[in-house]
Amino acid sequence: MRKAELADVSVVAAALGRAFADDPVASYIFPDSYRREARLRRFFTMQLRHNYLPRGEVYTADDGSAAALWMPPAPKDVGVVDLLAHVPLLPLLAGRFLATRQLSLMLASHHPRASHYYLGTIGTDPAHQRRGVGSALLAPVLARCDTRQLPAYLECSRRENVAFYDHHGFAVTGEVAAPGGGPPLWLMWREPLVAR
Repeated sequence: MRKAELADVSVVAAALGRAFADDPVASYIFPDSYRREARLRRFFTMQLRHNYLPRGEVYTADDGSAAALWMPPAPKDVGVVDLLAHVPLLPLLAGRFLATRQLSLMLASHHPRASHYYLGTIGTDPAHQRRGVGSALLAPVLARCDTRQLPAYLECSRRENVAFYDHHGFAVTGEVAAPGGGPPLWLMWREPLVAR
């Protein structure tokens, strides 16, 4: 595992697009299954270039087949250029812009106020899953959380992944549903391990 760079964006975005092609929340935002993977690839390209790489931290497998996108406590503000770079994503949402906006606002209202690391996205290309890649991607930031005694937070979009995060010290603190009868998400918080 290593930190991702701008040169990794296309490969990592494609891997994340494949990883989330059947995700319940991705399906809610991009209901057209025929175009979902391509739209997710464009979405993750923008997120990587204009959100996580300039303001956060991205860890990837050496071959770009998986990535974890983190925001540190108190990330720097989004610049105007980075905000405007997201405008081309609006047509991809077609009739889902309002629902997506409502989902974003609802998740923001549940986001913890305490200083923490936020895991915005973690995904592995389906061809590389079940090999410990996800655990390896979590390790650098979770180790830093423990060293600095900082908690971590995420929203889990699949019930079957709750156990994976639980194994890494996260606990469910709440469950919410996307607006308009959308899928559930599990809000998960991890207290840092206390050094002995």
